[in-house]
Amino acid sequence: MPTSMPDIANHTTAQTEGKLDWVGMSNIEMPVMVGSKDQAERMVSAHIDAYVNLTEPEAKGIHMSRLYLLLDELSNSNVLNYQSLSSLLDGFISSHQELSDNAKVVFSFDYHLRRKSLISGKQGWKAYPVTITGRLDKGKLSIELAIDVRYSSTCPCSAALARQLIQRAFMDKFGQDGNVDIDTMHEWLGSTEGIVATPHSQRSVAEVKVMLDASVTEFPIADLVDAIEGSLKTPVQAAVKREDEQEFARLNGQNLMFCEDAARKLQHTLNNEAGYADFWLKVNHLESLHAHDAVSITAKGIPGGYTA
Repeated sequence: MPTSMPDIANHTTAQTEGKLDWVGMSNIEMPVMVGSKDQAERMVSAHIDAYVNLTEPEAKGIHMSRLYLLLDELSNSNVLNYQSLSSLLDGFISSHQELSDNAKVVFSFDYHLRRKSLISGKQGWKAYPVTITGRLDKGKLSIELAIDVRYSSTCPCSAALARQLIQRAFMDKFGQDGNVDIDTMHEWLGSTEGIVATPHSQRSVAEVKVMLDASVTEFPIADLVDAIEGSLKTPVQAAVKREDEQEFARLNGQNLMFCEDAARKLQHTLNNEAGYADFWLKVNHLESLHAHDAVSITAKGIPGGYTA
């Protein structure tokens, strides 16, 4: 009986020579403990992509099991933060000496936060899709945090058209009277006859990517969510009572926005946030009037950084 098993990756050469940009595994399912700034460490169910490049043109392949085992070690005995992610990427490359000098890992998961309602104080869970990407390119480390935040957007044009229809209805109802009784007007304004039109609004999504600078130790997930939702002012809600729904309607009416408005608000906010070396954002208004979406994309605009 043979005393050792064959190792094709080590003892054979490539059928066709050539260097490869990335080789590895995608969609690995693992639980991961995430360290987030100002939040307790939280376990998430992550899908992970792990890669190294292949610089040796004659090498048959990489050692994928080594990448997996390093991820498994992180999953079982460590917390995912800036430092552990840097160490993980170092491990990817050191486990492939003479084969690789670049490494990349992508963690995708839903991050749940308790969010308080607008007026009643009720709380509920909201899930935020998060992607953390780490790259080590010839010794240069970059770590990106990406998050999707859902909110409501009410169209300024539609609001103006609705107001015009309400004005016309008012003139039709009271335009012939020299004096209008306050109680009669108050009752009329609370009727469907009085508010004959409402502006259209829609669920919208802000996709935001930030490049973290070296001052960051824990991922600022909650901070980034708070900054985005605070800028837009109309995030979708979790638990709501009638008073919360009424306040949500008021906030929508007082924060009318095209997709361009939303993108500029976020641009201004992120330009004034510390810890982000660069950012990219895409605002998607999932139109209720049209069968297509309204989109605005922008980036911080630094040389060699993200581009729209």
